[in-house]
Amino acid sequence: MNKKALQSSSPVSGAPYSPGIQCGNLCFVSGQVPLDPDTRQIVEGDFDARVRQCIRNIESVLKLANIGLEQVVKTTVFLTDMEDFGRLNKVYGEYWGEIKPARSCVQVARLPLEADVEIEAIAVIP
Repeated sequence: MNKKALQSSSPVSGAPYSPGIQCGNLCFVSGQVPLDPDTRQIVEGDFDARVRQCIRNIESVLKLANIGLEQVVKTTVFLTDMEDFGRLNKVYGEYWGEIKPARSCVQVARLPLEADVEIEAIAVIP
């Protein structure tokens, strides 16, 4: 198995996991909470801003494998309040073209750093 860690100066540098793993032609991106990589704090603003930051964090990990969001085939979204589902869909839909990734969305009791949203992704490397 050809497995490579995709390490970056991600907001969680030093945590006991890899932000991403490249294995063959697949890229697995660990769950990304809405941390600003510069301040290492949850981004300020509304829920929409936090969803955008999660996706920007995913993009930064994908970039380490020389790919982008267009190669994402599956995401899992974790919300602490399913009442945010409609807002999630509005923002999330802005980031993918005609063929959107398969997706699961679940409500959870709690997320790291008291975040209200976390997104993980799987992408195919051409």
